[in-house]
Amino acid sequence: MTDTLDGGSDKFRVVDLFAGCGGLTSGFHSTGRYRSVGAVEYDLAAAATYAANFGEESVYWGDIAEWVKGDLPSADVIIGGPPCQGFSNLGKRDIGDPRNSMWRQYVQALVKIKPAAFLLENVPQFQRSGQFHSLEEETMPGGLLSNYSLRYKTVIAANFGAAQLRRRFIVIGTRKDYQRIEVPDGDLPREEWRTVRDTIWELRNSVVPENTELPEDTDRFFGQQVPGAFKASALDFARRYTEISVERMRSIPPEGDRRSLPAHLLAPCWVGRTDGMDVFARLRWDRPSVTIRTEFFKPEKGRYLHPEEHRALSHHEAALLQGFKDDFKWCGTKIQIARQIGNAVPVELAAGLAKHIAATLDRH
Repeated sequence: MTDTLDGGSDKFRVVDLFAGCGGLTSGFHSTGRYRSVGAVEYDLAAAATYAANFGEESVYWGDIAEWVKGDLPSADVIIGGPPCQGFSNLGKRDIGDPRNSMWRQYVQALVKIKPAAFLLENVPQFQRSGQFHSLEEETMPGGLLSNYSLRYKTVIAANFGAAQLRRRFIVIGTRKDYQRIEVPDGDLPREEWRTVRDTIWELRNSVVPENTELPEDTDRFFGQQVPGAFKASALDFARRYTEISVERMRSIPPEGDRRSLPAHLLAPCWVGRTDGMDVFARLRWDRPSVTIRTEFFKPEKGRYLHPEEHRALSHHEAALLQGFKDDFKWCGTKIQIARQIGNAVPVELAAGLAKHIAATLDRH
C-alpha cells in the first residue's frame, strides 16, 4: 500500500465507506475523474444495488469493523457518510446510539489507507455533536489524523444542480503535504436551480393505480437471493390509499397543503396546529423539491404529494429527484429501495464535490 497518487492512471482511486446504494460513487464516477477500488456496505439490499451498478467485486458486504482489520486497497480519496440517525431531527437524537460512533471506523480506514483527501457527509446537526468535536480533536498534534487539516460547512444540494433543497454537512480533510481543499458552496444561481418540472415532468400519468407491486424478478449477489435488479420503469408502481386519503388529496390544490382541507377531512392531530404545514402538501412544479427522505411515498410525512396528480411521489420520481439516471438498477423490496433512495446523497451534489476535489489534487 502506498500513500501517493496513482501515477499509472489518469483517474483518482476512490473508496466509498457506508456506501449505501452508491449516490456518492455515482456522482464521483460521473465526472470521469475517479475509479472505484473499494466500497463497504452492511445492508444486503443496498450492497446488492451497489454491486448491480458498480460490480460485486468492488463492494464488501458486511461490518466495516471487520473490513478495516483486513488488507485495505490503496486509494487517493476516501468518501462516505456514516449513519446519521442519531443526529437527525427526525430521529431520537440518542447520544448513545451505536450508529453515532461509526465515524470511528471511518477514521481507522483513513489511518490505514492514508489518502490524499477524504470527504465525510452527514446531516447539519452532526456539526454540533460530540462525535464531530472528537473528530476535530483527532487532527490535533498527537491525534490519529494529525497529518490532516479539516474544512467543513453546510451546503445546499440545489446549488450544485440537484433538483432538491437538501442540506448536508460536508467535511473535507486534506493531507498536509497537499494543497488544502476548501468546501465549495456550489455556483448555480438561484434563478437557475433545477426544478421538479425539469426532473419528473415527463413521468406524468406514468403511475397506474392498479400496479402496486414490483416485478417478481430476483438476482443473486454475495451468494444471497435478492429482489431485482429492477430498471427505473419498474419503480412506477402505485400505493394503496385509504378512501379518506384519496379524498384529502383531491381536496388539495396545486402548491397547497393541509390548510386547504375542509374540517371533516382534518385528522384530529392537525386541528389547531400551525406547525408541520408540509404534511399532505403538494410539491411545486417550478421549485426544487424538499428533502427526499426514506418515507417519501407517504403524504402524511411531508410535502411529497405529486404537483397535480392525487398520489405521493413514486419511487421512480424520487430516484430522479435524487439524481439517479434511468439506467441505474435497484435491488430489494419496495421499502428497502425507498430507504436506499432517501438515504442517498444527491448525485449532482456528489459530482460537484468530486470535481472540486479533483481540481485541487490536479494542482499538486
